[in-house]
Amino acid sequence: MAKRSSVKLKGTVLCGALLLGGCANHMSQRSEHDERVERKLLDHSLQIDAGTPASLELPQRRVRIHEQKTFEVTEFEVTRRYDRFTPYQPWREVYEIPLGAVAVVAGVGANVLNVFMFGQLPDSVTKDWISYGFAGLNPFMNVQSNGRAQQNLAGVDQAQKDKRVETTSLPWSEQPVEVQSGKQTYELTTDRNGVLKVNLLDSPFADQDLKNVNQLKISVEDADDNVRADATLGVSSDLRGKLAQARALIYDDLEGEDVSQWVHRVKRLSDLGMEEEASELEQSLIELTRNDPELQQQFLRSLTRDAGRLVADPGM
Repeated sequence: MAKRSSVKLKGTVLCGALLLGGCANHMSQRSEHDERVERKLLDHSLQIDAGTPASLELPQRRVRIHEQKTFEVTEFEVTRRYDRFTPYQPWREVYEIPLGAVAVVAGVGANVLNVFMFGQLPDSVTKDWISYGFAGLNPFMNVQSNGRAQQNLAGVDQAQKDKRVETTSLPWSEQPVEVQSGKQTYELTTDRNGVLKVNLLDSPFADQDLKNVNQLKISVEDADDNVRADATLGVSSDLRGKLAQARALIYDDLEGEDVSQWVHRVKRLSDLGMEEEASELEQSLIELTRNDPELQQQFLRSLTRDAGRLVADPGM
């Protein structure tokens, strides 16, 4: 007797669970199409272009550094398939059951009418109304609803579309560069275009005696991929002999000097072959005398007369 009561209890619990849990109304699958690209690094290198000539004859040089990468690029078309269903909610049966009865009657009537119309009615009337009606009459299933539909990933398929090799060459932008000058090693930085500006008359080289330094060793490294590149830039003996004099002409204090001494500095830099530095000093002195127009005009006339330089009047 106890055994029979236990069986009845289990059956009651099972029916209750079915009534409360119900059945999901499975819908047609949905697919999503997408593209995926895989990039496999085949080669990575750094390239230093120290320019020509190989040995510095002038104190300034623009060193260009590029990073080159070669990839194997594979394109895939990816299809994701989703199982869709309408989750069961018991309280919806309150209105779905009567609506389902109406839909079944309407569907049967539509099918009878379709016979006399020689099959002219669409399936959305003859078939879908009946499907909707029986789903509504089923107390353990809700009718299909796109608004309440949920989905689970059923599978992923992918097909290869294309496979190719690509090479990119980009500037070593705003990256550290190690420059060894004799026993000194400096860490400089490239600009956004991957250019390292080496100026032996400017910091940090300006504070070093370069008389016995016959070359600069330039090194760059990407620690992530363990890639490194090195280059050597010579420093000519003629340039080394001029550097100390050029530094004095540029950086020695200007106080106490008259216009003729300023002109001498500019002319001497030009005579040393350092025209770029001469022009920079010339412009600095013109700017320095901006608030003294009379002194500025005297300096400009002296530059033209004594140094033979063609200088535009800033007042023009």
